[in-house]
Amino acid sequence: MSTLETIFGLHGRVALVTGSSRGIGAAIAVGLAGAGATVVVHGQSIDATVGTVAAIEASGGTALAFAADLAERGAGRRLVEEVEARLGHLDILVVNASAQINAELADLTEADFDLQVAVNLRSTVEMLQTGLPRMAARGWGRVVSIGSINQLRPKAIVTAYAATKAAQHNLIQSQARDYASHGVLLNTLAPGLVDTDRNAGRKAADPQGWDDYVRTLNWMGRAGQADEMVGAAIFLASDACSFMTGESIVLSGGY
Repeated sequence: MSTLETIFGLHGRVALVTGSSRGIGAAIAVGLAGAGATVVVHGQSIDATVGTVAAIEASGGTALAFAADLAERGAGRRLVEEVEARLGHLDILVVNASAQINAELADLTEADFDLQVAVNLRSTVEMLQTGLPRMAARGWGRVVSIGSINQLRPKAIVTAYAATKAAQHNLIQSQARDYASHGVLLNTLAPGLVDTDRNAGRKAADPQGWDDYVRTLNWMGRAGQADEMVGAAIFLASDACSFMTGESIVLSGGY
């Protein structure tokens, strides 16, 4: 086995990627499987995971599908427990599933606020409460939280989303300190604008306006692609990240 395979390889590891039925989560799930991990693909329904599971298996990887609505109280805890029960251990947790509702503070409804807090923050707390002690007992673990450039530079149109992402990274930092001595490392990967189906409606409604916006958004003059998040995710999930915890990697094209 080469040095790169030793450092970045994930053979024998089990990874859970929440919200991996599409977009960034799907790309990361396929990437982790390509690095050798057994990947648990998660969606709100089993049907939603079919495409990602098929892509992993077509490349020779191993994937299992799990369904859970992370807006439900206790769903994050149950999801981790079910993965542990079925596979024996969970080594890598990628916290990717999120709810994002465009609304400035004056227009933010109670229901929309509660949904974003439940999915983006409460389910993260539940998964960490359940998964971290088990990782620590085994002496190795990785948590990769998919944050957002909005945790650092919040836009008013995503007031609640930005606040939950900032809180999520704060949570990652606090637990990174507590678990560092146990070989469990927690970091955040914070994308800028990425061209996924989350932005498809905006792009389709005003193609020229979209092009003008992304051209001036960052130094690269374009939106990122989901596949461009994969390399950093593999790094944060692997032994290559052995001296890094509580940090945030920003992939924004120089935003």
